[in-house]
Amino acid sequence: MVSLMTAMTATNRNKVVLVSAFTAAALGVAGLAALAIPAGAGEQPTLPDISAEELVSSVLSAQPPAMDGSIHVANALGLPPLPGLPRQLINGSSEARIWFDGDGRSRLALPSQHGEQILVHDGTTVWRWDSTARTATKLTPSEHAERSGHAGEAFDPATAARQLLDLVRPTSTIAIDGTAMVADRPAYELVLSPAPTERSLLREVRIAVDSEFRMPLRVEALGNGSNDPVFSVGFDQLSVGPQDASLFRFEPPTGAKVTEPDAEADADHRPDFAGGIQPTVVGDGWDTVVVLKLPAGTIPEGSRGFLDQLGTPVSGAWGSGRLISTAVVSAILTQDGRVAAGAVPQQVLIEALSR
Repeated sequence: MVSLMTAMTATNRNKVVLVSAFTAAALGVAGLAALAIPAGAGEQPTLPDISAEELVSSVLSAQPPAMDGSIHVANALGLPPLPGLPRQLINGSSEARIWFDGDGRSRLALPSQHGEQILVHDGTTVWRWDSTARTATKLTPSEHAERSGHAGEAFDPATAARQLLDLVRPTSTIAIDGTAMVADRPAYELVLSPAPTERSLLREVRIAVDSEFRMPLRVEALGNGSNDPVFSVGFDQLSVGPQDASLFRFEPPTGAKVTEPDAEADADHRPDFAGGIQPTVVGDGWDTVVVLKLPAGTIPEGSRGFLDQLGTPVSGAWGSGRLISTAVVSAILTQDGRVAAGAVPQQVLIEALSR
């Protein structure tokens, strides 16, 4: 992670990460509802006035202090366990832990199904450790930036918020809606709503911004017709202060498989999502759609009967498949092994599949 807090440019790589993490294609940024109520959630601190644009600019230019925090990811998107989706996108909640040293080094620990995944940025090298597979991948920061298609890496409120702002800011109405206490810290409530021209099932996204460090503390997505978040990632504990330097060093355990990228062989590499699946991004802003071509064998033959019962049958010039709809996410799983998903109505998915 060049830095989890580095402002990102509008590239398809970032769209894939955010859309994959936020909706299975909903936005991005990253997992998330059984929403944990942060300490002091009912309080509304009094803070100096600031314009929405000033707040956004300060978020994009801010650097995180030395700190550590625990993150709660809550997801009520209503998605079934589809092939290719990381477990954080299935309904329920998850926890993560993050550390910064205040000087560009960071560590992220994300639970996986049978262990955990750890990312360590020591200032010159990025290590990815998978405790289940016992594999360690060694990357330069630039190599990591090119390969950041892992949805879990956006399950940090600051990263998710920055990628979200990058993706939807040009097509949003932006405002400040009061203040809040998040993880015992006073914050501004920044609200992004889709412009009238956008075709989205989302009503708004709310970003709680730390009043002192301008670091996003929580990101929530709300659908039309409800005040309850369907997707939330936020700190439920945060401590500012010096961190143990050993947290930002990584040594592969004895017996671990260590890999390094081959720059020449990877010249045409595109970011991987869900174990090697390479997505295509269609559209932009709030009506972005991710289209995945599932590799042969991704859906075991014994699972096809279950998949055929999902949703409702749909067909068109693009082929046939099953439509799965929730309050804020739509997905089509086609007979030929494609998945199109987004926080969009059915027609937008069909248009994406027809391209």
